[in-house]
Amino acid sequence: MLTPFDDYPIHQTSEPVAHPATGDRNFYDRYFFNGYTQDGSLFFAVALGLYPNRRVMDASFSVIREGVQHSLHASRLAPGDRSELRVGPIAVEVVEPLRRLRVRVAAPAHGLEAELLFHARSPALEEPRFERRDGGRVVMDLTRLTQFGSWEGSLSVGGSRVAVERARVLGCRDRSWGVRSVGEREAGAPGPAPQFFWLWAPLQFDDVCTHFAVNEDADGRPWHASGSWVRDVASPTAAAGAPLGQAEPLARVEHRVRWAPGTRRAASAELVLTPHGRAPQHVRLEPILTFQMLGLGYLHPEWGHGIWKGEEAVAAESWKLADCAPMDPRYLHVQALCRARMEGREGIGVLEQLVIGPHAPSGLEGLLDPAR
Repeated sequence: MLTPFDDYPIHQTSEPVAHPATGDRNFYDRYFFNGYTQDGSLFFAVALGLYPNRRVMDASFSVIREGVQHSLHASRLAPGDRSELRVGPIAVEVVEPLRRLRVRVAAPAHGLEAELLFHARSPALEEPRFERRDGGRVVMDLTRLTQFGSWEGSLSVGGSRVAVERARVLGCRDRSWGVRSVGEREAGAPGPAPQFFWLWAPLQFDDVCTHFAVNEDADGRPWHASGSWVRDVASPTAAAGAPLGQAEPLARVEHRVRWAPGTRRAASAELVLTPHGRAPQHVRLEPILTFQMLGLGYLHPEWGHGIWKGEEAVAAESWKLADCAPMDPRYLHVQALCRARMEGREGIGVLEQLVIGPHAPSGLEGLLDPAR
């Protein structure tokens, strides 16, 4: 099937662009954004994913106001044209690649609307490839980029309008594509008990942005670990076309998490970021707000990524964050908005956490036993 993209010299295989190089049902292509104020009075996030071999496209928008998280979910039959980035009331527009992207939400009947423009303040950081096998089967093989930025525009929750100003609302985005577990569970012999340890921390300071990511096995051995240091980043209100800073990969990343008893959430954390040829930089994180990734479909029993919901479906839900039991499996995957302190600098960012199954360094032995 031909689409407008086939008129550009961007082909990577002998197939038209609409056809992925792999027939794996779990092939996907995804956008993620978050935005937040430094005092935690506002936190929002957006996700939009395409699963061409499942013929599904879905999206979610979720925002926290006054202790309540409001979420909008949408799903549709996937379009053949990859430039059609709209799922019901949620749309993403690439205004200027790797510089500016727009998010629109138009669901007044569900009390959620938004017109938001993301401005990059760093280059896009290509993370090392994620690769993971279960026996001989590929369960994760993907590339991801992360980029820091600021937001402008407005959003509305329950008819109450919130102005979004670049000087006040920072955030980041990622783009990933490849193969990972999505959609309905597939038949076949049962695999091993689940185990997944994931920490991700994109942090923003006035003159520097830092990136940290790690996956570890049950014994605490990293099977993916990466980080970047971006110096001379653009100010949050920099004019279009301003330099976006200089990025360099880190030589080593380490973490020390103090888990809150009775949970699998960090009460505090320290990251050790070691640039090439320079002394390690110690970053201390203090969580001030918890965003439930359930609001974007992660671990959602009804709105999980890539699940067929029909040709078009839309729904909304809200919950009080104080009512989210930390060990309920739906609420394991979180992004904690954190104050960050690094060698005299003060900043803001998130520590994303998903810990399922054993992790010896954390003292976790079972599938869902909490920290003591």
